[in-house]
Amino acid sequence: MKVKIVTTPEIIATHGGNLLVGELIGQTTLPKRMNILSNGVIPTEGGISTGDVITSYIGTLTQAQPSFEAIEQFRRDPYFAESMGVKYVPSSPTLRQRIDGLGENLKEESCAVIINESSRILRTLDIAITPCYLDFAALDIDVSPFDNSDTKKAGVSYTYKGFDGYSPIFAYLGEEGYCVNVELREGSQHCQKGTPEFLEATILNAKIATDSKLLVRMDSGNDAVDNIIVMQKAAVDFIIKRNPRQESIEFHWSYAVDNGVQIENTRDGKRIFAYETAVSLPGCTKVVRMVSFVTERVSTADGQMLLIPEYELESYYTSLDTETAGATDIQNLYHAHGTSEQFHSEIKTDLDLERLPSGKFNTNAIVLTLGTLAYNILRIIGQESLKKNDFPPTAHKVKRRRIRTVIDRYVTLAVKFVRHARNVFVKLWEFNPWFPSFRRIYAAFRQ
Repeated sequence: MKVKIVTTPEIIATHGGNLLVGELIGQTTLPKRMNILSNGVIPTEGGISTGDVITSYIGTLTQAQPSFEAIEQFRRDPYFAESMGVKYVPSSPTLRQRIDGLGENLKEESCAVIINESSRILRTLDIAITPCYLDFAALDIDVSPFDNSDTKKAGVSYTYKGFDGYSPIFAYLGEEGYCVNVELREGSQHCQKGTPEFLEATILNAKIATDSKLLVRMDSGNDAVDNIIVMQKAAVDFIIKRNPRQESIEFHWSYAVDNGVQIENTRDGKRIFAYETAVSLPGCTKVVRMVSFVTERVSTADGQMLLIPEYELESYYTSLDTETAGATDIQNLYHAHGTSEQFHSEIKTDLDLERLPSGKFNTNAIVLTLGTLAYNILRIIGQESLKKNDFPPTAHKVKRRRIRTVIDRYVTLAVKFVRHARNVFVKLWEFNPWFPSFRRIYAAFRQ
């Protein structure tokens, strides 16, 4: 069959979901605040406001296109400008120069505004934050290295993962994993350096987003008294995995056997004892509960006997009392902290942000911060889509839509854009299975 490929003056867009993205950005004051922030500091080439530049870039970020050159495909696209609510779409040089300018002159202020708006939109839209336990909303903080090997970008250095890259730190709120703070760091920077200050800002942002009780979860790289002091001052609860450092595991085993409780239902050749103590840490106003699990293995899981018993220590600091959470509850709650790895993956892979687009560190810091706002917008769309069963059925109940699915199903959605009799229409194919869901989501966010 021979097919003729021809052009049409009709406006057909493959990014129909920018309509949803534009509505959500319209719920923020980000464009206005960026205009005020940059006024008199960053030149506005071609008369394009910084707010329009930033909004346009978010439009490409939500399509998993972080390169500055990606904006060129939308410069003559009336649907992109209309759906994103911008007067002008910048060229790629203008986009790069403007974000470079923000990075050089207003990096800290710009990142703070973007993160603040990213948290405020959760409050503005009354987004539900699902608790992880009782009425506690998880606040997971973790570093996730970005592989930028074979590049000469500023700040790229050897990470603990064994490759050259960056080591940004993220903070995710709730079971949905909304990002309420991020900080780009050089690859070789230790995860604890600068973390108390990051933690203070994160708690403030989380409290902007929700009134729920917060439960901060951090891994052993952040086992530091300074972090606990910050959380005690902020009156938030926490679970931090301890770093045993030079502690004797034989002592822990002996103490656990004498003073702890044996965990039941373990396999043959394996014993686990749990014990708790209250410890006073320097600078802390309250004693801290320490929960420890010590494991002895005399055989492997397949029955192979070991010549020498193996011992393993798993220990936590927590502010939760015994009436609120037992020892195994603490352990299970910390293990659930591993879900944040999925959120890292979505930012790095689904949004294609692992290899950041600029050679300048401060520019990449702003790009990553804007990327987390784009991530939150896509997460909001995904969670809204789950409120009614008006999408194609799945094999199992879905609690959270992956960002890649949101992009594929709701953002890169083919539409026809029509202006007629002073009305604007966005037309979808009548048999598109995602049409009812798309229309419902738009109605939910329309101002």
